[in-house]
Formats: sequence, C-alpha cells, structure tokens
Amino acid sequence: MLPRVLIVDDHPLVLAGLEWVLQKSGEFVVCGKAGSVSEALGLVESTWPDVVVTDLSMPGRNGLELIKDLRAIHPELPVLVVSMHDEMIYAERALRSGGRGYLMKDVPPDRVIAAIRVVLQGGVYVSDAVNLHFLQALAGGGHQPKASFPIERLTDREMEIFERIGRAEGNHEIAEALGISPRTVDAHRAHIREKLGLGDGGELTRFAIRWVESGLMAMDGPPS
Repeated sequence: MLPRVLIVDDHPLVLAGLEWVLQKSGEFVVCGKAGSVSEALGLVESTWPDVVVTDLSMPGRNGLELIKDLRAIHPELPVLVVSMHDEMIYAERALRSGGRGYLMKDVPPDRVIAAIRVVLQGGVYVSDAVNLHFLQALAGGGHQPKASFPIERLTDREMEIFERIGRAEGNHEIAEALGISPRTVDAHRAHIREKLGLGDGGELTRFAIRWVESGLMAMDGPPS
C-alpha cells in the first residue's frame, strides 16, 4: 500500500501542484488537502495520513502550531514543511516544534519526493546550507545553533505578528486573524521592539515592511 500524504496550504494552486507532483511520482497517495490548521487536524483523524506536508503561513493558526499539535496527539506522525519563508530562520523553528524536515517552495519536485522518503523512514531532511549552518554552530561550541539574526530572538507568535506588521496589517486586523485581543497584540509589539532594539512603533513598522519586502531574509538588524 502506498504511503498516504496530507497536504496543508491555504493556496489552492499550491495544493493542486503538490498533489500533481505526488500523484505523478507513483510513490504516494494524497489522502486529503487542507487550507487551515483546524481543517488539517480534522483530516488527520479521518484520513490517517502517513506523513503531513504543510506550509507555515495560513489564516488563523500557523503551521508551527499545527506541528506542535500533531506532536502532542500523534507524535509518530512525521511532518515536512514546504514554505516560502527563509530556511535559515524557520528550519530550526520547525524542527524544534517537532517537524522532521524543511524545504523552500522553489526547490525542484524531485527534492520534495526525496524529502518525503527521508521523513517517512524516520530521518530529518534539510538543505545542505541549513545542515552546514547547524554544524558550524555546533563546531563553535554551542549545543544548538546560535541566533544569526536578531529576528531569531522572537518567539513563534512574535514572529507571526512581526510578519503581519510587515504586511501592513493593523492591530485590530492582527488580533482578529489570530484570535487574540488588540491589547495582547500591543504587548507583543512592545516585546518585539525591545528584542530588535527598535525605538517606537513607526520604526518597527518600517523595519518589518522592509524585512518582508526583502524576501524575509536580507535584513539582519534594525535599519540604520
């Protein structure tokens, strides 16, 4: 029997593309497609996938939260992240949350197939660049990779709010999307400013927008 794959992404074209790649390989069966964390959790219980392939950014709760939920209720179920977000920042977060691999969305289809094979066999799949990053950090004497960017000091929720700020979402919009109060968003904004060494809300917004527009990878500190 072929391994069953559940795909999670809020973009229908991405869902269709991944489904086509997996079905065309002849190695897997797509047992379900979900556009949100809540939908994915329901499908896990009804379709019993052998592996979950998920994006990070989705409406409401994000892919990191999905990984943590699945780790708690189905610790044996491997999760592979396929995302547009910079792997140097997010791969470690995904693995720390319980994920088994991380790929950027611009990789060729055969890399996705190879990654799914690895995580199904109990391995961990990351790019050579990420693997080298981890090894260099360990060789430097640390027990885990050190933060290369101030952005890495942010918690998963702070990172999510920071990205939404960078996409020009206001406090009320962020609060509604994440199911929290505007006051809680304000508190997170204050923590983000402190961690990134930013002076005020305007500076935070400008930095977040520049960071998002740079492809979520080029900004390594507050603007001069």
